[in-house]
Amino acid sequence: MTLADPRLPAAHDLRAGRAPLRQDQVVHLDGSAKRVLETGRTRLLVTGALFAIAFAVIALRLTGVALLQQGDEPRIAQAGAAPALAVERADIVDRNGVVLATSLPTASLYANPQLVLDPEDAAARIVGVLPALSQAEVASKLGADKSFVWIKRNLTPREQYQVNRLGIPGVYFQTEERRVYPQGALTAHVVGFTDIDNRGLAGIEQSFDDVLRDSRRPVRLSIDVRLQHILREELGRAIADFTGIGGAGAVLDVQTGELMALVSLPDFDPNQPGTASEESRFNRASLGIYEMGSTFKVFNTALALDSGIVRLADQFDATKPIRIGGFSIRDYHGKNRWLSVPEIFMYSSNIGSAKMAEEVGGEAQKAFFGRLGMLRPASVELPEVGRPLSPSPWRPINTMTIAYGHGLAVSPLHLVSGVAAVVNGGIMRPATLIAREAGEVSEGERIISAATSEQMRQLLRLVVEAGTGKNADVPGYVVGGKTGTADKQSGNGYNRNSRLASFVAAFPMTAPRYVVLVMVDEPKPNATSYGYATGGWVAAPAVGRIVQRMAPLIGMVPLPIDTPDGTSDLLIAVNAMEEARAVE
Repeated sequence: MTLADPRLPAAHDLRAGRAPLRQDQVVHLDGSAKRVLETGRTRLLVTGALFAIAFAVIALRLTGVALLQQGDEPRIAQAGAAPALAVERADIVDRNGVVLATSLPTASLYANPQLVLDPEDAAARIVGVLPALSQAEVASKLGADKSFVWIKRNLTPREQYQVNRLGIPGVYFQTEERRVYPQGALTAHVVGFTDIDNRGLAGIEQSFDDVLRDSRRPVRLSIDVRLQHILREELGRAIADFTGIGGAGAVLDVQTGELMALVSLPDFDPNQPGTASEESRFNRASLGIYEMGSTFKVFNTALALDSGIVRLADQFDATKPIRIGGFSIRDYHGKNRWLSVPEIFMYSSNIGSAKMAEEVGGEAQKAFFGRLGMLRPASVELPEVGRPLSPSPWRPINTMTIAYGHGLAVSPLHLVSGVAAVVNGGIMRPATLIAREAGEVSEGERIISAATSEQMRQLLRLVVEAGTGKNADVPGYVVGGKTGTADKQSGNGYNRNSRLASFVAAFPMTAPRYVVLVMVDEPKPNATSYGYATGGWVAAPAVGRIVQRMAPLIGMVPLPIDTPDGTSDLLIAVNAMEEARAVE
């Protein structure tokens, strides 16, 4: 084999008939190729950069559309409110952990009208699966010159599924939270409710709005739903039996100030607050202000005894009405004779009570009611609290009428808090709806001596044993209490056919633990009450039934029937006085 001469043309070049290239030509072609490659590379880089810029612009535009038109628009609709998903509202539970209020995820329907092809057709299809909506209103929204409109908030899962199946362009869902109240009307006035954007509008929901928004821990109330149910049922029964227009009730722990139950009737469903009437949303227990009638004799007698000016053995002339300032103070069923302090309390004498208050004086009376908290709104954790109505100036006639519950108007919550202080040893502890830890007891403020508190427990028990509160007696639970029947104000006077009937009780009187109140607004006599619609006939039986049902439920064992309750000596003395007068 011989090597080819490099100066000779290659064989394939000769076969192709092409002339061989000289060396200078080859060098020339190599330089041109490099320039071509560099030019092509530059053009590619410029083209790639242009495409990158174009894609960046498109990406930014898509991001803006996604975030601003579909993500942020529902927030704009809330008119400055916090985004629906920014916070998760905490639960509200009763003292035993039973859920009273919670939040559930829901879907809300909204639309971008600019993307809706046929507003009329879309509206007809949407209303076909959501018949509660107005087709004309939906069509108007879908045809609006806007980029966002709400169609319906808080759909059910079935409603969301049905709307989604329609496949309407421009219609979307936004995940939100809906506040739900599993107990319904049972705790409506205590728990309250929120608006559609989960802002508290009433009750604990309003008072603790910030806490519920910022905390994941439930707010634990002092309410026991079991006792709440009993109280609501028995209060409703009393209202129905005596054809009342409403009522209020409470169960209070006298040692801690915790409200175990608080009811106002009529009530409403907090899941649908918009359907509730103004009357049903009014909280008679804390917001209502009333003259509470003879239940105030508890405070008048406690003040008189604690002052040292009046003693249990003292007697007052109740033979005839008191006339003062053009008014007459009379007894409902007067004994028309001198009465001892136990008799004044047991028979609920207005005349005797007024004369006891006169002995103590208006200045001391006003100061005492001030310490009881009855000259200012109740301190309970509710926004719905009423401001008491007190006389100014505090004249002698006011001192007399306030002694038996006229002339000073307070809420039922004021009443139960005050009675608790009278029977628990003399310590005033503000009522609370927030559960206390086991063994936690607030120090409180002393308003009467322990000795006076013991005397008042005996007198309250005497009312149930032998006085106007006999219908509240429950064997084994040593109930004590006081009736109250107050004519309601009408114009410049009082309407004798429109009254409040109430009974406030404590038990067991040997060592009081609970105060129970039932108040019925404008009761009417029925066939079983012998024509009466007083506290002793209307409210006292309801309190007795509540005690009978709740005591075993909370584990309170009934005491032996012959357990000493401190009233024997008082009852013997009263009976002896009655016998002596009969002989005379």
